[in-house]
Amino acid sequence: MSKYKEEIYSIFEETKALLKGHFILRSGMRSAHFFQCAKVCQHMDKVTRLATIMIEEIPFTNINTVVAPAMGGLVIGQEVARQLKARFIFLEKVEDRLALRRNFTLTKEDKVLLVEDVVTKGGRVKEAIDIIHGFDCSLIGVTSLVDRSTSELNLRAPFHGMLKMNFPTYAPNDLPEELSQIPAVKPGS
Repeated sequence: MSKYKEEIYSIFEETKALLKGHFILRSGMRSAHFFQCAKVCQHMDKVTRLATIMIEEIPFTNINTVVAPAMGGLVIGQEVARQLKARFIFLEKVEDRLALRRNFTLTKEDKVLLVEDVVTKGGRVKEAIDIIHGFDCSLIGVTSLVDRSTSELNLRAPFHGMLKMNFPTYAPNDLPEELSQIPAVKPGS
C-alpha cells in the first residue's frame, strides 16, 4: 500500500474524479464507484505530482521506454516518461482492440514500463502485454494509479498499483437493491 494513499485519494476527491452512482465498467461489471482519471488529467500539477509519487514507489529500475494504452494511460504515462527522461509510445484502440501504430516499434534495447490509469480485472493491461511481448524487448513491469482488482490478475509481468481501492463490483443480473434503482451509465475513463 502506498505511503501516499491519503494524498492520492485527496487528489481524486479534489478533482472530482471519484464518482458515485451506478456505473458500467469496461469489464461489463457494475459498481457504485467509478474512477474517472480524465478528471484528474485536466490538472497538470496533479498529474505531475501523481507521476512523481508513482516513480518513487515503483519497484522497477532501468526503464528507458514507457508504454501506455489509450485513452486512460496516455496523460499519466507521458508524464512518467518525461520525469524518467524515457521514450514514450502509446497503444491505441482499433475496433475496440489495442494496437501499436504510427510506426512505433520496440527493440531489444527497450526496457519497458507499462503505465495504466485504473486496473480492475486487467483485460486491457493483458492486451497491452501481449503486444509488448510480440517484440524483442524487456517488459520491466506494470503500474497503475488505481488498483481495483479483487483477485489475482495473472498479468505475466510484475505489477504495482498505487492506490488499492476494493469497491465491490456486481454482475449486471446480480445487483444490490440500492444500485438497481439507479440508471446505469458508462462514463469512460
